[in-house]
Amino acid sequence: MSQKRILIISYSYSHQTRNLLKKLIRGLEKCEIEVTWERLVPVQELRFPIGTIPATVLMMFQTFLRKRYPVQPVDSKIFIDWDLIIIAGPTWSYNPSGIILSFLDLYGKKLFANQEVLPMISCRGYWRVHFWGLRSLLRKCGAKTVVDPIVFKHPTSEPWNTVGVFLKLAGKMPERGKGWFRKYYPKYGHSRKQFASAQELGKKLGNDLNSGINPSDLHFETPVPTEKI
Repeated sequence: MSQKRILIISYSYSHQTRNLLKKLIRGLEKCEIEVTWERLVPVQELRFPIGTIPATVLMMFQTFLRKRYPVQPVDSKIFIDWDLIIIAGPTWSYNPSGIILSFLDLYGKKLFANQEVLPMISCRGYWRVHFWGLRSLLRKCGAKTVVDPIVFKHPTSEPWNTVGVFLKLAGKMPERGKGWFRKYYPKYGHSRKQFASAQELGKKLGNDLNSGINPSDLHFETPVPTEKI
């Protein structure tokens, strides 16, 4: 049996997606899956946190309108056939990030035509519009199958999660304060249990592929349980 090969295309704005993928890849490699990881880099660096409330509001409005952020060239070696392509990144104002959108504009038809694709989404909570839009774009690029996504939601409950993420982007560091808000917003991003879950999902995915399961038949609980921090 030949070794299975997975390509991961990702963009991580605040390192949450990156850290989840590190664990997912560790699980895949335990199953002897060959993994190639292409990390997308914007032409102009995007500052995190953004730093001010007006700039944060502006970026949220622009990303709601699916603003593209130009991406640096990718390695030409990725344009081959894969057993599975994972496209991973955060949700920006209900949409895939502008970096992922720019990548799809430039390389989507060349890379994804007749390929099996698994989205992985890191989000505050509102992932479905992101997935539906991404699935539509991938199908227009000729993807053979777009598998139901792996979704990791920030574990903090609403409305504190939305307020906390906004303040974090605006440079306010709400999780480090001593006031009452920290009781409801103790941490930005994903929990240790979710990172451990990502590694277990990597092992499950690797075992499924090695067992001969067709990628179109893969299924992951969506969303991945949002354990308390």
